[in-house]
Amino acid sequence: MNYLYKHRNLIYSLAKRELEARFRGSVLGLFWLVVMPILMLLVYSFVFGVIFKARWGIDGGDGNQYSLILFAGLIVFNIFAECISRAPVLITGNVNYVKKIVFPLEVLPLTILIVALFQAAISLLVWLVAHFIIFGMPPISGIMLPIVLLPYLLVVLGLSWFLASLGVFLRDVSQVIAIVVTVLLFMSPIFYPVSVVPERFRLLYMLNPVTTAVEMARDVLFFGRLPDPIAFGLFTLVSIIVAWLGFYWFQKTRKGFADVL
Repeated sequence: MNYLYKHRNLIYSLAKRELEARFRGSVLGLFWLVVMPILMLLVYSFVFGVIFKARWGIDGGDGNQYSLILFAGLIVFNIFAECISRAPVLITGNVNYVKKIVFPLEVLPLTILIVALFQAAISLLVWLVAHFIIFGMPPISGIMLPIVLLPYLLVVLGLSWFLASLGVFLRDVSQVIAIVVTVLLFMSPIFYPVSVVPERFRLLYMLNPVTTAVEMARDVLFFGRLPDPIAFGLFTLVSIIVAWLGFYWFQKTRKGFADVL
């Protein structure tokens, strides 16, 4: 962490440039980060609440409740999707950095994670406003969200380091990951609670890091429940291991980047 803190100014500059590049030339610019979550929330509310009349789990609830619970899950999932999808082409898309011996390539996945977090923060703000309008103040447990998501972010960062390195040597990784992300969208409890998953598949679902993060985020944001300490502790331990292994793999393989590129 001290190593990454040392490069904080570089990371900030790269993240800022990434955001500006995405919306350069558009009329609304960064305002699209606000417009898109609002539009998506309205679409979810209409499609699932009005047309499908979807309800959350066995207890039911109304369409507005379903839309907010769904949107909260998507905010968490999109952090994973954004980082994992971009990771395989991070190095191959920045060959000029590879040629610079002193450039810390390991900050590139962290830069993408920061951009994804910024987008998630805007979406979360939209979610909070919608919750306040429909149901009133969110539960006070929502202040635990950053702590709850910290292990998840470590997992995402570890996988990003691993995939960024792997993408240099295997160019098909980006295509495979695109399929994996789509599959995980439906194999994670985004559109439905874990409680409706058949018991024989529960273990498989819990091995998915998105599942734990989505469930814990919804608990603190919407349901007012704190995560189970044991489950959170195990998730944190696993996340630290994944992050360390990803970073270790990246540092071990980066010596071969220049030869391949």
